[in-house]
Amino acid sequence: MRETLAEWRPLVDEAIADLVPREIDAEYLERFFGGPTYEYDPDGIQRALADPLWELLDRGGKRWRAVLFLVFIEGFGEDPAEYLRYACIPEILHNGTIIVDDVEDEAAKRRGEPALHHIYGQDIALNAGNAMYFLPLKILTQSRTDLPADQRLAAYEMLMDELNRTHLGQGMDIHWHNERDVQITPEQYLEMCACKTGCLGRIVARLAAILTDQPPEVERAVATYAELTAVAFQIGDDILDVENSLGRAGEFGKEFGNDVREGKKTLLVIYALAESDPETAERLREILALDENTDEEVLEALSILEDAGSIDYARERALELAAEARAAIDGLEFDDETDRKLREFTEFVIERDV
Repeated sequence: MRETLAEWRPLVDEAIADLVPREIDAEYLERFFGGPTYEYDPDGIQRALADPLWELLDRGGKRWRAVLFLVFIEGFGEDPAEYLRYACIPEILHNGTIIVDDVEDEAAKRRGEPALHHIYGQDIALNAGNAMYFLPLKILTQSRTDLPADQRLAAYEMLMDELNRTHLGQGMDIHWHNERDVQITPEQYLEMCACKTGCLGRIVARLAAILTDQPPEVERAVATYAELTAVAFQIGDDILDVENSLGRAGEFGKEFGNDVREGKKTLLVIYALAESDPETAERLREILALDENTDEEVLEALSILEDAGSIDYARERALELAAEARAAIDGLEFDDETDRKLREFTEFVIERDV
């Protein structure tokens, strides 16, 4: 899967640059957004929209959502190169969500550098992040000549449904790490992931199915695959945060002990609270509830997670989800190469080290 990501990522970035150029001018603004009522300020829009977007994209990121979309397109018998602009939809949405997430979480770093709100200010970061929720809709309206009205409407309705559910997941996550004594079950945590991370995965799969006019049962199957894989990805992300902080993984691009500092109730935390003795569990709650943590407190919390067996438990759950994802597409008639890529991807999201 790494080879597929490396092959398609430059082309995805080129397609994004066609939608949001690195350099904004009046001609682009009129072509993309329509004529101004009075007069656009290209320089202001450059600094408030294009600069933050490309600052984030140039830092890295795997573009796996866009690439997975293209893998589905190819598996459905179409030429991926003809669908590159649509691959930008989940990628732009994802980058918008993480800009807003970082403000909400008061994150210090993203992809190894200061989070965008520390560079541009919260106002610009929030506006740029929110704009990325809406820019993808322009992709659909700009493609009217080659997208039938019923497919365009289906894509709109799907995006609205999934984006609303995404915010349910984010709301749950925010509430949990703002409340000290909130009780969360593993199932509630997985539901949060299914909403917050899984919905972007479902957008990838459902959009590919809609644009290639697949029957409803195929759309449901690939959506299930993508959602389960995305949840496994999120659990893998939580594991990486701990392992990187313990010095066992590659450069993760986030602050040391990021999830502990943010007080996040990850699957690892939920398990440790249930499996640790009452005194140890209470100490973990205390550390997670602090407004600021010392490095020693972060390491203490990480040690509690490790001693409880949380890392092994979370990895096992992620592997189970990956197996369920593979089973969801067993009945689909993909070619051998597409089948291989999709199966490899369910392993990549867990075993990656960045």
